Order: sequence, then C-alpha cells, then structure tokens
Amino acid sequence: MPTPREHVPLAPHCTMRVGGAARYLVEAADEAEARAAVEWAQGRTLPVRVLGGGSNLVIADEGVDGLVLKIGLRGIATRAAGDAIEVTAAAGEPWDAFVRHTVERGWAGLECLSGIPGLVGATPIQNVGAYGQEVADTVTAVRALDREAGEVVTLGPAECGFGYRDSVFKRRLPGRHVVLAVTYRLTPGGPPSVRYADLTRDLEGRGITRPSLAQVRETVLTIRRSKSMVLDAGDVNRRSCGSFFLNPIVDADALAAIDARAAGLDMPRWPQPDGGVKLSAAWLIERAGFRRGQHDGPVGLSTRHTLAIVCHDGARARDVAVFARTVRDGVEQRFGVRLHPEPIFWGPLTLD
Repeated sequence: MPTPREHVPLAPHCTMRVGGAARYLVEAADEAEARAAVEWAQGRTLPVRVLGGGSNLVIADEGVDGLVLKIGLRGIATRAAGDAIEVTAAAGEPWDAFVRHTVERGWAGLECLSGIPGLVGATPIQNVGAYGQEVADTVTAVRALDREAGEVVTLGPAECGFGYRDSVFKRRLPGRHVVLAVTYRLTPGGPPSVRYADLTRDLEGRGITRPSLAQVRETVLTIRRSKSMVLDAGDVNRRSCGSFFLNPIVDADALAAIDARAAGLDMPRWPQPDGGVKLSAAWLIERAGFRRGQHDGPVGLSTRHTLAIVCHDGARARDVAVFARTVRDGVEQRFGVRLHPEPIFWGPLTLD
C-alpha cells in the first residue's frame, strides 16, 4: 500500500473546488491496495471516504478527519453473453471515455449517458441516468469490497437496490462497500435509445430519422454543452456538480396540492411505473422566482441552467449550503414541495 499522505487539500479533487483537507489520503491502483488501505484505517479506527472523480460531491470546509481512499483502478474486459456482450470496467475508469469506448464499438446501452463526469465506480452508487437511460438498465454485476465482512463480493442487480438516482450503496448501506468494478450488459449492433424530446428535436432538425449510436452520443454531448453540463476548463459554469437537486417524485395527493399552487401554469410531469409522478426541479426553481446567473456573493445558479449551483472565486462549502438552502426553501414556500440534493456531502455540512 502506498504511504498515506497527510493533510491533503481536497478542493482540487472535486469539480466544485471547495472544501478542506483530508487527514490522510491514499490512491489505490489495484484491489490489493484498496483492501490494504481500508484495513490500515480500520486498525486505527479511522472513518474511510471513497473518492472518485469528485463530480457529485460537496466537501465541508473543515475537511475529512479520516482516510480518503482515491480510486485509481483501471482496465476494461469483455466477454460474449449470447447475443449480448458483457463489459467489465474497473472503478477508476473515466466514465465518458468508457462510454465513448462502447459507442465506437457499436455496443448499445450507454450512449445517452455520454458527457457525464466522474468515474465508473460511482455509476451504480448514484444509478447514473440521463435522457431516458440509467445504468440500472444494463448493470449485471458490481464487484465491491464489503468493509463489514472484510471480503470482496459480487452483487447482482437485485442486490444493488436501484431506484431513481439511488441504490443500496447510497441509502441503505452507505459506506459499507468500496466499488472495485462494474459489469454492463450491452447490445452489439443494437439501436440507440431516443426517448427524450430534446434528442428527437435535435436529430429531426438535422434530418436524421435513423440515428447511429455515434450520432446520438454527439447529440447528447451538444445538448449537455449548451447547458454547461460537460466539464470544460473555459466555461464560467464549470465549478459545479451538474444537477444539484433531484427531480421530485410525488404521489397523487401531493401532486394535487402542487397543481393548486401552480394554477394557471403548465407544469411538466412524467408518470412513473410505481404510480408516482416526476416533476421538473428546474421548472419549479424558475417558477419560484430564481433565474439563471442569479448569485449571492461567490455562489449562484449557472448562467445556462437553473438546476446547477456554481462556485466562483472565494466560494466556500458553507456558501454553497446557504445558497442551496435559499433555493430549496423558495421552492417549498411557492409550491409546497421540498427539493433534495443530488450530491453527497462530506463532513459537518447539511442543508438543514
């Protein structure tokens, strides 16, 4: 195991570029190093935090009093599975490069997830999704270090407990597993997924009626860039976590109450298989009186998308929490629905 480094600033390791230091940090290049680092921390009764690309993370200004394990495992392997192909990627593989890898080979199943920052290991934790696809559609296995059992386990889709931007790794058993690799079942030569109006509109506008996987990927990237949802060093909105709030899913009674408050407004909604209805957090934020580019000091909303909270020079994690709380409370006051944050918070930092 590499020697743990002490008092390592964490802001450079996350896309918001805020937060304090890790008491210790180790970067694991393989499974043995990851396991040794966890055992080292357990032997010193130190908490362990697992760091990937830092694109869905807000770190408190006080930092992390424990071990931060940065995942550096790399590698991609494939095997035939009937008419499909199973592709296993190590947790440290950059996600968008992995998606590009699958699209270039004509393997359908991940093309709409192009442009999402972060690493492969985070995708089952968050059940990453966009434009009608989510990794729960294709994940067949998650290889992980079970810190409680002290052994490497393989979890199937049912054991992962996938939900909307959720999984057993995130809610029910947070921190218990260190994801080491993820296996996706993809379709060679399969058609791309075109379910969202934004994709259809862009493709039809270019006269493309039967798009290829590559054309869908490029369309997704174009749309995401227009919303500053692709990491770009020259973008003024680059210091964000992307979508800061989840789209709320409400039951029929809550929907009726929200509709009453939204009288006269055409509120978008998407019925869900379980009977709930998904609403647009961005629409609610805008109709609650917030606007693109609005800011309070060094923290504000993206100039291109009201769902992204952006940091500027001088921003601190506590500023992010204060601004996010203002937006959340404004939406709740206007519509009676409480938005919940999508990123994970480390340290003594909450919206409550």
